Amino acid sequence: MVSAVTARPPLTAGLRAVRAWLIVVAAMVVCTLMVGGATRLTESGLSIVEWKPVTGTIPPLTDAEWTTQFEAYKTIPQYREMNLGMSLSEFKTIFWWEWGHRLLGRLIGAVFLLPFLWFLWRGVLPADLKRRLWVIFALGGLQGAVGWWMVSSGLTVRVSVSQYRLAVHFVLALVIFSAIVWTLRRLREAPALAAPPRLRTGSRLLLALVFLQLYFGALVAGLRAGKVFNTWPQIDGALIPTAERLFFEQPWWRNFFDNTLTVQFSHRMIAYTLLVGAVVHAVDAVRARAPASVVSGALWLLAALLAQVVVGILTLLHQVPIDLGLTHQAVAIVVLVLALFQAERLGRSQPELTPGALDLAADRVR
Repeated sequence: MVSAVTARPPLTAGLRAVRAWLIVVAAMVVCTLMVGGATRLTESGLSIVEWKPVTGTIPPLTDAEWTTQFEAYKTIPQYREMNLGMSLSEFKTIFWWEWGHRLLGRLIGAVFLLPFLWFLWRGVLPADLKRRLWVIFALGGLQGAVGWWMVSSGLTVRVSVSQYRLAVHFVLALVIFSAIVWTLRRLREAPALAAPPRLRTGSRLLLALVFLQLYFGALVAGLRAGKVFNTWPQIDGALIPTAERLFFEQPWWRNFFDNTLTVQFSHRMIAYTLLVGAVVHAVDAVRARAPASVVSGALWLLAALLAQVVVGILTLLHQVPIDLGLTHQAVAIVVLVLALFQAERLGRSQPELTPGALDLAADRVR
């Protein structure tokens, strides 16, 4: 089999600098995702009830300012129904989580925009890369607005944010992260690979399933569903709950967003499907004698999914403690990265060349 067909030209010094910059931005996005997870698990996300994109960068500096922030928090339902009697010291704890999460978001904007403008001025960015980076920047700006849209859903009637908006906020962050990772991969000096088209299709299906699983994971988090049904492999007393329990909401499709049992059950079923799909993909890569990087990529993805299943079960059985909850989210990011790598790697692949095709190509060269 021909495993390498063409190679990209070496990166210029300017593009190597772009690559280093994007690695820093991607790392900051991961940090923000993890702090966001801790903010959610500590119920800290509603501690700041105003959106001040500029002045909100400065935290309270005096006792009077802390009192003002605390009094504002006391006006929302979460304080009255969940934290009534909370001390100022306890409020400061949840405030710092949310303030840190927002600050990281602002820092990412600055760390992205300022070097981007410098690279534009220096003229080191090809046209297609410029377009992609402008799109990523626009998505980052949108994410700030979506974050406040999410927080605002928990300030008047609810004691927590809407699971719909939480899922949108989380998935948009993952889309931004994925776009950065994909761009980084495309800046690599890497050969195009010869592999069967079905492996490319399989990698894309796995990536789509990973995003679907992460979306349902956000719904599970928003509904606190991980704290409700804490048995495995059974859920609600059975491997497969009754239709009456899964679909009592009307119209039926609302159960996949509002019914705690249905959301958690869907999350589990997608996990099983992903695991089976990863096994099939890995076996197919080995049997097809695909290039070594494709085989190792499939095996690493399978290993990460196995680890994620184990961590997910432990998180569920222990009713989502912060350490296991954050570990579950961290491993999910690893799974996403490996799925992106595999899809991008196979996206560069060429159709497998049969002996007849090789002879025909040789004849054309002659």
